[in-house]
Amino acid sequence: MCEWGFFKWNRAAKRIEPRMKRIAIQGELGSFHDIAARQYFDGEQVQMVCCSTFEQVFEQIKRDPTVIGFTAIENTIAGSLLHNYELLRDSRTAVVGEHKLHIEHCICCLPDDSWDTITEVHSHPVALMQCRAFLANHPELKAVEAEDTAGSAEMIQRLQCRGWAAICHADAARRYGLRVLENQIEDNKHNFTRFLVVSNPAKAESMRRQELTDKASLVFSLPHEEGSLSKVLTILSFYNINLTKIQSLPVIGHEWEYLFYVDVTYQNLTRYRQAIEAIKPLTKELTILGEYCER
Repeated sequence: MCEWGFFKWNRAAKRIEPRMKRIAIQGELGSFHDIAARQYFDGEQVQMVCCSTFEQVFEQIKRDPTVIGFTAIENTIAGSLLHNYELLRDSRTAVVGEHKLHIEHCICCLPDDSWDTITEVHSHPVALMQCRAFLANHPELKAVEAEDTAGSAEMIQRLQCRGWAAICHADAARRYGLRVLENQIEDNKHNFTRFLVVSNPAKAESMRRQELTDKASLVFSLPHEEGSLSKVLTILSFYNINLTKIQSLPVIGHEWEYLFYVDVTYQNLTRYRQAIEAIKPLTKELTILGEYCER
């Protein structure tokens, strides 16, 4: 196999393939998406494609099927990112993996600044909320909402904003050469975010062969009938399929109808396949969003 630049020639397949994985994330370098993606692809060559919105992440995959998406789907404090469920379903991308990241925040500033000189702190609204108790102990600091945690750190460094601080991960502070005044300032020390790895379905098939699957994400709707959901759950239980999450979202334009996003784990692939075939007649528009390995 010959390699050059960002590509390599696969002699067996007789095609040029990307040498470096291109990962689309929401946020800047140093953001939690960036940190989580680098942990997931540890040891591999990756190039981050930074996007301002989650919509842009899925648009990158649509525009270039070789791009892999990395997107948050739920947080142990803030709950599910409901809009990302809709983007996942509408984009018809496939889930190929997941990663859980422990969320830690620090407060940082320019090297020449200190507690005596900073007057305001910038960060994403969720990060500010997760450090509410810390900020309450520093009433002299004005909290300013921004689009991104790492983006706040980058802005302070780029514009040399004296007297400004950012709340972000300590890795982002180091990336942008900022001084960490205090680390682990988050209120809840058991704060985790779960991320999904998504890709073009054709690429997902090749990625999936690299490891055994033991988890799946499904979405389906049900007829508006008594006991329709309990029948599905009973069948999953019969086949020893463990339901790890269920999230319902309304079907727009259909009153009192819902889409059910379900995560299941299984130890026996055959039993899982049998369970899917068994619930299909009871559901409407059942779609397997992805089968992957739980980490």
